[in-house]
Amino acid sequence: MTRPADVEMADHLGADAIGINFYPPSPRAVSIEMAAELADLAGAFCTRVALFVNPDQDEVRRVLERVSIDVIQFHGDESPEFCQGFNKPWIKALRVRDSASLEADLERYRDAQTLLLDAYKPGQPGGTGETFNWQLIPERWRSSIVLAGGLGPANVFEAVSTLRPLGVDVSGGIEAAKGEKSPDKMTEFVRQVRLADAQRETA
Repeated sequence: MTRPADVEMADHLGADAIGINFYPPSPRAVSIEMAAELADLAGAFCTRVALFVNPDQDEVRRVLERVSIDVIQFHGDESPEFCQGFNKPWIKALRVRDSASLEADLERYRDAQTLLLDAYKPGQPGGTGETFNWQLIPERWRSSIVLAGGLGPANVFEAVSTLRPLGVDVSGGIEAAKGEKSPDKMTEFVRQVRLADAQRETA
C-alpha cells in the first residue's frame, strides 16, 4: 500500500492484512513518515505487515520504533536467526524454483508465523507478476502457506479452490498503475476469494 485511500478501501473490503514496503528499489516503497500514516489508517482487525529485503538490524528497528507494525515479512536471503531477532511475529517469503529446494526451505524456516510462496525470477526478490507451478507445493504444507505470485481477480478463485491455502497475497494484480490500487480490482479480488471460500465450506 502506498496511498491512504487504498488502505481505507482494503479495510472496508475486510482484508486480513496490508503490506507496507521498505525496500527502496521497489516502486511501492514508502518513507517511514508515510508508512506511519498508512499503518494508523488500518482497522483494528487488519494486520500491518512491514516488508523488507535483506535489511540490516538498525533499519528494521528504526521502522519498528516509528511505525505501528504487527508482523515483519522478510523477502530476501535473511537467516531464520536474523528473522527471529526483533520480538515480532515474522513471515518468510520463499521463491519457488523446484520441489527439492522448496522442501528444504520450508523446513529451514518452519518457525515463521507463516511462509509466503512466490515465483522465482533471477535478481528479483518478489513482485514478479508471474505465477509458478502450484503443484510443486507439498500437500502437507498447502493449508499453512500464503500463496503469492501473479494472482489477480482472474485466477485467485482457482488458486484458493485448488490449494486451500492459509491466505493469498496480491499487489500488482489489483493495481491501476505501479503502487496505485484499483478499487474495482480490489473489490473483485475479494469477491472471488469469498466465492472460493464459500464453495469450500459447502463442499
